[in-house]
Amino acid sequence: MAFDITSLDFQQARIKQVLFKSRLRSVLYGVREADSALFARADNPLGQWLDAVVKPKYGARPEVTQIDAQLQRLLDTGRDLVRLYQRGQIEEARAGLDQLNTHADRIDALLLALEREVV
Repeated sequence: MAFDITSLDFQQARIKQVLFKSRLRSVLYGVREADSALFARADNPLGQWLDAVVKPKYGARPEVTQIDAQLQRLLDTGRDLVRLYQRGQIEEARAGLDQLNTHADRIDALLLALEREVV
């Protein structure tokens, strides 16, 4: 039996996204090394939440498909920024954080729309 999704679940989903952005930022500022798991959809906490909690009950909703697509764009963008950083294009990589934030903002808006429909 699938449990209902609560506002707390959506709040935690937003936190998972902030943690990803924070980890990526720490890579681009030399605080930590990038590992491939950071960009793997299967290892991403937000992706795991979508698969385990959201898709079983609400997978047919268009917002869910759109969140999933935006998440993949977010991860791909993050991987591209790290590649720039690793090639020594540090300023370009850091400037790309704005692009990453655009994907994150779209995910936030979609999460909010879904939350309004299902909670």
